[in-house]
Amino acid sequence: MSGDEWSFDEWFVVALARTIRDKEAVFHGFASPCAQVAMHVARRTHARDMILIEGATYAVNPDPVFIPPTGNDLALHRDAAYRMRFEEFFDAALRGDIDRMFVSGGQIDGYGNTNVTAIGPDPLRPKVKLGGGGGGCNISATIGELTLWTTRHRSGRTLVDKVDFITDIGHVTPLGSRKELGYTGGGPQWLITELGVFDFSADNHARLRAVWPDVTLDEVRAATGFNLVVDLSPGLLSPPSVAELAEIRAIDPLACRRLEFDQRELDRRFRRTEHAPCGC
Repeated sequence: MSGDEWSFDEWFVVALARTIRDKEAVFHGFASPCAQVAMHVARRTHARDMILIEGATYAVNPDPVFIPPTGNDLALHRDAAYRMRFEEFFDAALRGDIDRMFVSGGQIDGYGNTNVTAIGPDPLRPKVKLGGGGGGCNISATIGELTLWTTRHRSGRTLVDKVDFITDIGHVTPLGSRKELGYTGGGPQWLITELGVFDFSADNHARLRAVWPDVTLDEVRAATGFNLVVDLSPGLLSPPSVAELAEIRAIDPLACRRLEFDQRELDRRFRRTEHAPCGC
């Protein structure tokens, strides 16, 4: 594809990348190809002075030739400025030295609590056992801000009124708010799905700010289990720039990002028109 046309998975990665601010220290978790590609794209475009910490290798600012299919590949060590020890990273997160983390979940509620542990009312006898948080619960409490994402919103089972198990901490839990619990991190800032983009309003609840141009509000409403607050912001989802698309295709020639999407999402295509100008 040219710089005037792109697939949905490319636009989704761009939306994730744009949540990163320059000079932030940013981390992603295990098995997160969309977030991983987004971090490298941000560092190669608008956030050239960010600190990129790879999620499985803890390599700081590596320069891989390409994103490999596995997150623990030696390719992700290439030209790294430093390789943190596991405990070094967790100490930095506890101190508040990590500005942003990307977090996904099998379930996400309206306050940004996520579940990657167990589906079902009894966590000791779950209907589905998930992979677990790998320490995400601890660091989600102290990291500056969280960007949440899912590519399974459309299923109607992911954005729920109440998660069955809290793996990573949102703004408000059954035991209280972050402030009441003494957590120092800022909590979820963005939630990006294949249907739309949410932020979190003053009452700490998810608020729909944009829908993708091929999605309707009715589709979002039908797939969302929590109360849908709508406050659309025109222009929030501007199309990817030619430079952003070029960097995605350069860093992810194996299209690892596409592993996170159903075929229906992979079939979505967009073109730059007079109604969708370049987002350069």
